[in-house]
Amino acid sequence: MAGQKAMLAIHDPPYNLVAFDERPLMQFIEWCRMWVENTERFLSSNSSLYVWLGADQNDGFQPLPDFMIMMRQTPFRARSFITMRNQRGYGTQKNWMAVRQELLYYIKGDPIFNVDAEYTDIPKILRGYYKEVNGQETENIQRSKSENIRAGNVWVDIQQVFYRMEENVSGCYAQKPLKCIERIIRASSSPRDIVVDFFSHSGTTLLSAEINRRKCVAMDIDPLFCEITIRRLEHFRRTGRLGWQNGHPFEAEYNCPQKDLEGIAEEVTTNRRITQ
Repeated sequence: MAGQKAMLAIHDPPYNLVAFDERPLMQFIEWCRMWVENTERFLSSNSSLYVWLGADQNDGFQPLPDFMIMMRQTPFRARSFITMRNQRGYGTQKNWMAVRQELLYYIKGDPIFNVDAEYTDIPKILRGYYKEVNGQETENIQRSKSENIRAGNVWVDIQQVFYRMEENVSGCYAQKPLKCIERIIRASSSPRDIVVDFFSHSGTTLLSAEINRRKCVAMDIDPLFCEITIRRLEHFRRTGRLGWQNGHPFEAEYNCPQKDLEGIAEEVTTNRRITQ
């Protein structure tokens, strides 16, 4: 990064559930501590860190609470606990259906927060909270800066990625929607700022940074996901498309039969049900 520091880090690490070989919990937390320490070295003195992390409701909600306790020992300060609601989850007849994804928001120093990025496309319909202003009684919609509601820390307006969406990248079972990454980038950075992502996976952070005129340093330990990330950016620059919908990044090398595509789509859907 040529001595420059990043203003924002967005990480979506493996959750130690079924995404890879499960490690003992404290070994997983110690691994998290190492990449958090590396992240801190990348970030400026006034910066933001967002971490997607799962909570296995069948196993004591691990690793989420242990990760949160570990973060108390770092230079980062907890700022918010965000929930993104999935449109689909995995069902059960003996428990509440799991339809949430957890997003932790931490800061160093006093970073920017662009509140305009928090406004959704959902119009305000609830009236009330009357207050006198300049001798006149007003209600909340009249005093509001926007006709739409703010996302708050429960995001209900974001569609899960699935194989019929343009931004879909087949085989990337943990792909995050572009809309949620754009919200984070617009809220916690400015144009030409540097964003880092240690777990690039489908390349959504890199693509969002490109669209929103930020610089991005993205990496992944898996060479396959590095290649997918590069191809997704090149694909966008060449065609303007956000992904491959029900295609895939390696169409030039492998003409995937339709039955294989359907199998990939089903596998991705199954993995998402398990890991959510």
